[in-house]
Amino acid sequence: MTGKFPVYIQDCALHCAMGKQHADIHQCLNGTMSSNMVNDETILNTASSTIVGRVKDELPSIPQHLIQFDSRNNQLALSAMVQIEDSVNQAITRFGASRVAVIIGTSTSGIATGEDAYQQRIENGAFPTHFHYSKQELGNCSDFIARYFNLTGPCYSVSTACSSSGRVFISAKRLLQAGLVDAVIVGGVDSISRLTLNGFNGLEALSNSLCKPFDAHRSGINIGESAALMLLSTQPAEIALLGAGDSSDAHHISAPHPEGVGAEQAMQKALQDAGLSASDIGYVNAHGTATQLNDSMESKAIARLFGNDTPVGSTKPLTGHTLGAASATEAAIAWHILKYKLQLPQQHCQQKADDIEVALVESEMSLNNKAILSNSFAFGGNNISLIFGYAHD
Repeated sequence: MTGKFPVYIQDCALHCAMGKQHADIHQCLNGTMSSNMVNDETILNTASSTIVGRVKDELPSIPQHLIQFDSRNNQLALSAMVQIEDSVNQAITRFGASRVAVIIGTSTSGIATGEDAYQQRIENGAFPTHFHYSKQELGNCSDFIARYFNLTGPCYSVSTACSSSGRVFISAKRLLQAGLVDAVIVGGVDSISRLTLNGFNGLEALSNSLCKPFDAHRSGINIGESAALMLLSTQPAEIALLGAGDSSDAHHISAPHPEGVGAEQAMQKALQDAGLSASDIGYVNAHGTATQLNDSMESKAIARLFGNDTPVGSTKPLTGHTLGAASATEAAIAWHILKYKLQLPQQHCQQKADDIEVALVESEMSLNNKAILSNSFAFGGNNISLIFGYAHD
C-alpha cells in the first residue's frame, strides 16, 4: 500500500453508548453529557457486577423481506446503515451495485440472539420459531448489509478480535487500489453478549467501576456495544484515511508484548504509509483499555515515537471497549473531531500512573488541523494503527 493512493470518507455513521445524534456524541465527547455507561448486576455468572456501554435508543426493526437476519446485532447495524443510506444509494447509482463492496469487522456477531434462543430451548424444550444458527456466523452482518442495499460486489467479514474493524480499512484500501471496486462500506458491529462478558471476567480483566485508562488506579476494562460504518471511495472528500499500518507480534495469546514492539511497528507503518512524521499527528487515540499491561506497553510504544509532544487519550470510558467494533467506533470519533473541529475528548484519568510515559489530553485541547492516529490492539498481537486527517494532494 502507499499513502499516496487517495481513500476518502464520503460519509460516517455511529451508534454507541454516546448515542447516534451528532449533538449527543459531541456533548459526550466534551463532557457536558454522560454516555450510557451503566452498572449491570445480572450479566455475569459470578456474584459481581460490571459497567457496560449500552445503546439505549430503540433500534429499528429488520425489514420483513430480510427477517432471516433478525438479531440485535443486525438491528444495531441497521441503525447505522440508515444514517448513510443516501450516500450509499448515490454510490450505487454512480458506480453500479457490483462496484460497491462491504467489509465488516465483528467478534460476537449475533451470538446474543443465540444465547436467548438456547435459554428458551432450556426453558421450553424448543428453539424460537425464527431462530437459525446462521445469525451467529461472523459473515451474517456483512451479508445483511449487502442484501439490504442489493449489492453484488465483494462482501465479507473480518474477525481479528479487537482490531477487526481496523483491518477492514486496510482491506478496503487494497480493493480500491486494485481497481476491483469503486466504493466500500466499512465498519464494525458488535453487541453485548453474556459469552463475551463472562469470558473477560474469567480473565479477571473486567472493572466493576468506570474504566480509567492510564490512571494509577486503573482496574480493567468496560465492555460496550456499537455500530460504526463509513463509506469509502476515491472520490475527493474533506476527510481521508491518510495511512494504515498493521503488525502481528504474536507475543502471547492474550497478553500484549510488554515493550509494545508490535504496537510501535503498526504505528510506524501507518506513518510511513501516510507519508507523515510524528510531528504531523495532533492526537493519538490510544487503544487505552485501562488494563495494567495494555496501558503500560502502549505508553512505552507511543513515547518512543512521539515523546511527550503529542497528546494521548482513550475514549473507552465513553463507549466501553466495543471489541470487534472498537477500531471503527474510534475511527468515527476521529471523523467527528475532524469534521466538526471539536476539542480533544475528555479524559477520565485523575492521577497518571508512574508507568505512563506520554502526555495525556488536558481540558480544552484542540487538534490544530493536524491528523489523528488511532490504535487498536488485539489478542495474539494483531495490531492496527489508522491515520485520519484532512484530505491533501
